[in-house]
Amino acid sequence: MTVAIWPVRRESEALAQRLAEALNAALHRPWQNAARPLAQFQDAFHEARAWVFIGATGIAVRFLDGLTRNKRTDPAVVVLDDAARFAIALLGGHEGGANRLAYRVSRLTAAVPVVTTATEAVKPLTLGIGCRRGVSENQITAAVRQALGERHLDEVREVATVDLKANEAGLLAFCERHGLPLRVLDRADLAARPFVTQPSAWVQQNVGLPGVCEPCALSASPRGSLIVPKLALDGVTVAVVEDPGASAFEEKS
Repeated sequence: MTVAIWPVRRESEALAQRLAEALNAALHRPWQNAARPLAQFQDAFHEARAWVFIGATGIAVRFLDGLTRNKRTDPAVVVLDDAARFAIALLGGHEGGANRLAYRVSRLTAAVPVVTTATEAVKPLTLGIGCRRGVSENQITAAVRQALGERHLDEVREVATVDLKANEAGLLAFCERHGLPLRVLDRADLAARPFVTQPSAWVQQNVGLPGVCEPCALSASPRGSLIVPKLALDGVTVAVVEDPGASAFEEKS
């Protein structure tokens, strides 16, 4: 995917530069051009397959006015606010890959990914996963399947883990294989929600938290209930949280 970064304000250049380097993306600096920023964006819009627009959602909507043609061919657009608090999949969620890009941006910036497409909204389960360094995809898969029991992977909305595990190859491979977005949570945020059923002295010593999988799952799905407490298997821990709101929405629809 050819990605381009569009910061609205010069003050966001440092954030934009970091994202451009991490995503191997083209960085636009509209303040360096004499032309109006809106005209610049309109000229460049269809040159990329995806955009990360850094600024207010309202400005992004105005910039996109009249540019969209077809949801299967339009570039994806993710809006990231200047403080990197939220990464919003605004355009091309499924077809354009904006949902996946929103999660990529969130992992890089610690922003909260905002995905509003109905397919993701009605999936009720969130997995919290912790693991030892170097665990394989197969180890992750075995632990997840045991934790889910009779539930299915296609009921899972997302996987959540701690920032220390953001680049764990086995976990990334598992998520990629099953098309599951990975949300990475900051240790400080998890420390504010320290609920665990089985505190671990090892995790406390090495991660600085009493546990990983349960607070990750509960933080990623804050209105959900813990239906599977920490399950540990071969270096992997998994907790499952179910969001009753998602299930209720699916029944009504």
